[in-house]
Amino acid sequence: MPTPKRRWSTLIGPSVLLGPAGLWLLMLLVLPTLVIFELSLVPNIRPGDVVNPSGLENYLRVFEPVYLQVIGRSLFFAIGTTTICLLLGFPVAYWIALNAPKRWQNLILLGFVLPLWTSSLLRSYAWITILRRTGVFNSIITSIGLPPLNLLNEWPAVLIGMSYSFLPYMVLILYSALEKLDKRLLEASADLGATPIQGFWKITVPQTFQGIAAGSLLVFISSLGDFVNPELLGGASSMTAARLIYNQFLGATQNWGFGSALSMVVILAVSLAIALLIKYGDPTPQA
Repeated sequence: MPTPKRRWSTLIGPSVLLGPAGLWLLMLLVLPTLVIFELSLVPNIRPGDVVNPSGLENYLRVFEPVYLQVIGRSLFFAIGTTTICLLLGFPVAYWIALNAPKRWQNLILLGFVLPLWTSSLLRSYAWITILRRTGVFNSIITSIGLPPLNLLNEWPAVLIGMSYSFLPYMVLILYSALEKLDKRLLEASADLGATPIQGFWKITVPQTFQGIAAGSLLVFISSLGDFVNPELLGGASSMTAARLIYNQFLGATQNWGFGSALSMVVILAVSLAIALLIKYGDPTPQA
């Protein structure tokens, strides 16, 4: 039987190691979330008002059609960005992991990471230069006789900017999963008469499913809370939940209660996504 001194050491050791991080988490995540939840229960509260929680009026307001449309648009951007990143990122990650020369793999991955070293604001302004009416993209298509396209301040520009911003995350996670792919199973399936498409769906996808889930959920969570790309590339017609929350706290409306209720709804959605990420997102392929 362990002595009381040893039992005490087994308790105090982890507490000392986890204490600083736990305190940091408590001060910067748990307590602010509780404050937001308390504010979400106060209708029409403004800066300087007395906090007196009185009901769920703010949460009921979230379900009004105009705000449901904003939430639906946010989900559309998040799902669309995740789909685009997956469709573009999987072939790239597959080629890097299985076909690219080993000596070039790290350099190619570095090329995908390099855009993350610059500010997201700077990247968005770069896309404004490319997509505006007199920008680079329209200059190219008009030079070959095609009419210019109005992409800026529309939803396609938002999807382009968000996909560009989060594509490196998808590629890196998929590469981590595909690197561990057992090529012998692909060779065996080919020897048994399976076509490349059959081998892909029955071997590659099942073995890398957790990596696909991890990349997709990470991009979805990041896209759902993105503020810069919808604000700069989407214009007034691309109002999202993040922009609506910003307007409630720092805009002209100054309704902290409703903004807090919207924040709690987004936090709940992100928490559910994180729970799925924890459950299905281990990029280690299953045998």
